[in-house]
Amino acid sequence: MHGVLNGDNAVTARRFPPPWSVEDIGAALVVRDHNGKGLAYIYYEEEPGRRTASKMLTKDEARRIAVNIARLPELLGA
Repeated sequence: MHGVLNGDNAVTARRFPPPWSVEDIGAALVVRDHNGKGLAYIYYEEEPGRRTASKMLTKDEARRIAVNIARLPELLGA
């Protein structure tokens, strides 16, 4: 984080402001910051045969990972 002096107070500028959210864009979940910037893309495959062949995550596995990434600012006290 970068601190910027503002009088006697240090104001912290955040690169990726919380809250972060998860959006399903079909075949992937995107974790976005408050401004809508895509921070992480977690890809999944819903068809079992293709998923096994490509060793991809199920949609539920991808969702759990995305939700945990989106919780990072909260967990880190941001």
